[in-house]
Amino acid sequence: MPGEFVVARNPDPASTLPYLLRLPLPGGDVLLKARDVWPRAAKVYCHRAEAWPAWADIVESVPVRSCLRRGAAIDLVLDRGRENRSQFVLTHVRGGREAIFWQTARTAKQARPAVDLPTARASGAVDLEIVVDSHERYPYTFGAQQVGTRRQALPAGDYGIVHEGRLLAAVERKSLDDLVSTLTSGKLKYVLAELAALPRAGLVIEDRWSAVFKLQRVRPSVVAEGLAEAQVRWPQVPIVFCETRPLAQEWTFRFLGAARAAILEDAHATSRLAALPRVEQRVSSRSAAIRVWARARGLAVSDRGRVAGSVVAAYEADQGSER
Repeated sequence: MPGEFVVARNPDPASTLPYLLRLPLPGGDVLLKARDVWPRAAKVYCHRAEAWPAWADIVESVPVRSCLRRGAAIDLVLDRGRENRSQFVLTHVRGGREAIFWQTARTAKQARPAVDLPTARASGAVDLEIVVDSHERYPYTFGAQQVGTRRQALPAGDYGIVHEGRLLAAVERKSLDDLVSTLTSGKLKYVLAELAALPRAGLVIEDRWSAVFKLQRVRPSVVAEGLAEAQVRWPQVPIVFCETRPLAQEWTFRFLGAARAAILEDAHATSRLAALPRVEQRVSSRSAAIRVWARARGLAVSDRGRVAGSVVAAYEADQGSER
């Protein structure tokens, strides 16, 4: 046997990772801090631990069949019937910071849903251009979508549609951690207020709704309640949870494409309708003038409705003779 896989409670009360893990890797044990004791419903975030406590509060100790490092991953197989196979993936996140994720085949599949994203144009637009806020450090590239992009400072949102120098639609993108930080600090209401001032806007979260209820550093009910209140206060700004970053990018692409199409349709309809009152006013003014002319000459004419053709003909003939 290679040794035992040990899970203990983290004695550091200030840590957000409540458990310690000891992996019997050949050449020396690997010590990690972890958010949970096993990746059952989602990946478990881990971080390197400096030392194992002298008096550890052991949660469980399980014999190991195999614990081997393969590239950027450590494969762990435990000597038990259930919850026996898992993997620790060593990677880097924003800023080059190291991150370790503990996953099983099930949680890895959930994190990367088996879906093929469509390649069709958004709302059929052939000239769609998405403006990316210049303050976005790691923006969507929309590499798989049929759309052009350019960088520009946006007054609201991270991605937008600009027409004739005016921001018409925008999408604010947030990770779950960013969402929680913005909500608990009170900044989210200002973000949503700015978005609500636009003709079309949305907020997309790069995670599942269920992930809210697995938060450790803040009570899930606080986040759920805050989101509910925000959606009720600003119902014109949808708050959408997407499972992964690629799916959030796809939703942003589709939303902005549909928003652009709707805004152009509204503008076209408004321009057509704006002309109708002027036409009706001209018709009404001409009818009134005919009625005044007819009454001055003793001709019978109704107060409402259509003026008789004979009266109109007499009016036009009279006006022609005066010219």
